[in-house]
Amino acid sequence: MTRIDTAELTELATGALHAAGLSETDAARVADVLVLADLFGIHTHGVSRIPQYLDRVLVGGIDIDAAVTTERVAPGLARVDGANGLGPLVGSHALDAALTCARDTGIGAAFARHSNHFGPVMPYLYQAARQGFAAVIASNATTTIAPWGGRDARLGNNPLGWGMPRPGGDPVLLDVAMSVVARAKIRAAAKAGESIPDTWATDGTGAPTTDPHAALEGFLQPVGAHKGYGLALMVDMFAGLLSGAGYLTRVSSWNENPDRPQDLGHVFILVDTTRLMPPDVLSGRVDDFTGVLHDTPPADPRRPVQVPGERELANLHRRQREGIDLADDDLRALREVAARR
Repeated sequence: MTRIDTAELTELATGALHAAGLSETDAARVADVLVLADLFGIHTHGVSRIPQYLDRVLVGGIDIDAAVTTERVAPGLARVDGANGLGPLVGSHALDAALTCARDTGIGAAFARHSNHFGPVMPYLYQAARQGFAAVIASNATTTIAPWGGRDARLGNNPLGWGMPRPGGDPVLLDVAMSVVARAKIRAAAKAGESIPDTWATDGTGAPTTDPHAALEGFLQPVGAHKGYGLALMVDMFAGLLSGAGYLTRVSSWNENPDRPQDLGHVFILVDTTRLMPPDVLSGRVDDFTGVLHDTPPADPRRPVQVPGERELANLHRRQREGIDLADDDLRALREVAARR
């Protein structure tokens, strides 16, 4: 691991993206999203994704020259066409479109299509919250989850996030996907020769399994059983179907077909909280709300009750002061891309 300053990492990520063909402005947009992910500690969706994104550019799966366009279809509604560009670039434009609509009308929504993997939801929630906007943001994804009772993957592990600003303090941010655990945890159990809970995944026939090897040949279990299936379905209906993007099995797999556009869809719904109450009133109410939860006697005294996003925001503040620890291989790959200028 190597520790790197936030500003240096942002400059390095921006430089690598610019070297690959993005304008400096667009490269900065993408870098802001991915560096925020690393600051939060979501390293699987941070700057380590840049070489992976650019590998897809090389085989034609992503258009590095894509011109993202925004169409205002109603005072509070926008449609964004990503033109098969980098996902975080499309997501950044969609956030801006929703912000513009919400500033004008009090509540705004942007639906994006023709996109790719746009990183984690939390950076977008954070950027919206810092400007005083409550948000609901979601995306569809490549299929890894079977419909409840089925035995074939038809749904993505679709991320969904909610954000509530706290003027003068940290917002409350929830960023979740729809599976009980990530597939990486199952791979780790298989490597270690350990069994897994039967709530994590099914085998290839759709039956719950404790065998991680059988699970890797099967499907991820949705969180909350049939309820998680319903959530994943509705996220795809909004982010995929309603946006005009691909949905369900119409989404192309990044791993299986890296040379094809994924046609992912995203949805951004923002509320201008100042239309509902003054910032100081909102801040006081969020303080009171979170205080009630923090005052809950913990089941384990070593693990006090937290609210969503609290751990990630603590990571962000610490890493802004002390720097970000990144895997040497990831940092080396990023520097190699940046050196191509």
